[in-house]
Amino acid sequence: MKRVAIIIIPLTIILAVCYMMFFTDILSSNEKNKGEEVEETEQIELTFWRNLGNDQFNKAYDQLVADFEAANPNIKINMQALYWGQEYELRLRTELAAGNHPDIMTIDSPNLGLYAKAGTLLSISRYMKEEGNLADILKPTITGLTYDGEIYLAPIVESSIALYYNKHLFREADIPFPSEDPDNPLTWEEVLEIALKIHNPKEGVYGIDPAQGFGDGEGPAYFKMPILWQFGGSVLSPDGTTADGYLNSEDSLKALQFYQDLYLKHNVATMELPPAALETNKLAMTVLGSWDLLDLNNVPDFTLEEDFGVAPLPKGKYQVAPSGGWAVGISSQTEYPDEAWEFVKYVTSYEGSKKFVEITGEIPARYSVANSLPELNEYPKNIFIQQGQKYSRNRPVTSSYSVISDAIKVLFEEVGIKGRDVKQAADDAVAKIDAALQATEVD
Repeated sequence: MKRVAIIIIPLTIILAVCYMMFFTDILSSNEKNKGEEVEETEQIELTFWRNLGNDQFNKAYDQLVADFEAANPNIKINMQALYWGQEYELRLRTELAAGNHPDIMTIDSPNLGLYAKAGTLLSISRYMKEEGNLADILKPTITGLTYDGEIYLAPIVESSIALYYNKHLFREADIPFPSEDPDNPLTWEEVLEIALKIHNPKEGVYGIDPAQGFGDGEGPAYFKMPILWQFGGSVLSPDGTTADGYLNSEDSLKALQFYQDLYLKHNVATMELPPAALETNKLAMTVLGSWDLLDLNNVPDFTLEEDFGVAPLPKGKYQVAPSGGWAVGISSQTEYPDEAWEFVKYVTSYEGSKKFVEITGEIPARYSVANSLPELNEYPKNIFIQQGQKYSRNRPVTSSYSVISDAIKVLFEEVGIKGRDVKQAADDAVAKIDAALQATEVD
């Protein structure tokens, strides 16, 4: 029989071990709590100001913010939607002048120069070149987001406009529908011929609304500058130092004269259209944005198949469509530029842009997003996509853009409404713009 050795452990040793285990658990728990406290105190909050939009636009931003926060629990985005268009820009500039700087903000791209020159925006060139996948973004778009060789804004989506037409009025006049091929637009002379055949003032039917009438805000410049470009004209010299010889050039004057003749010689355009003129068979053709597709498709008993169509924007000497819109930038005053960039990078990435486009129906700024969504490669959205990729042009990027925008608005009003001599009206616009450019140089 084998003897079994019995080891007797003194009670004091057992108590000592238990004591150590107990306090080790307490210390471990304390360290864990401290870690949680450190994690909580290290959460970063970023303020994001943006322009207010329609329901789909606002929903898209809400989704992007929620997705970003879920993937980055240490960053909180405090998003505020402040008004729309010029009201937002006015509020933004007022707050910035008062020293209230959001970390991230949206800016309408043609106004970029004003903010960049004032030192309000942080250059994101380094970030964009390293992580922004620049080759995937339309070159005209990047050009419109660049000031003095530095990129200051990143795009989520783009914009474009096209010719919308009423199919009932075309059928009644026995006129073939325009081509749906993005590379085969009507010329403005062909548009005029169609407008003359359909225009019927006795019935209250108008031939063409060439550039969204005579509104306020940035709309007039966005819709009317392309007419100058299409005829071979321009607003500024390539170096952006003068409008003389460009806005009042022979080609620009031809564009202005054609525009004036639509109203005052041929009388196929009117200063005051009835409400919903296209939808009620009172307007044969109009120029609308890509964003208008959704609204028109929601009009009862008014469908793309039967009631209206979309064609490429008309051309003159050249085929040109406008681009540019709201984009995202970072404040030069932010304490967290790298974290702010992480948010900007996400919302303007392939994933972020695709989600935004799927929710809003907008036109993407990235080739990859356009290629990934079948509907963007089919009529009618392919028209906007192809125009943006092949024929788009940006409004001038200059710190004096607000003066240019207003000068273009007034110029087309004087030509189209007042019937003023196009050369005199253009010269006055040039004087106004050049005075602003010279004042900026002095500053």
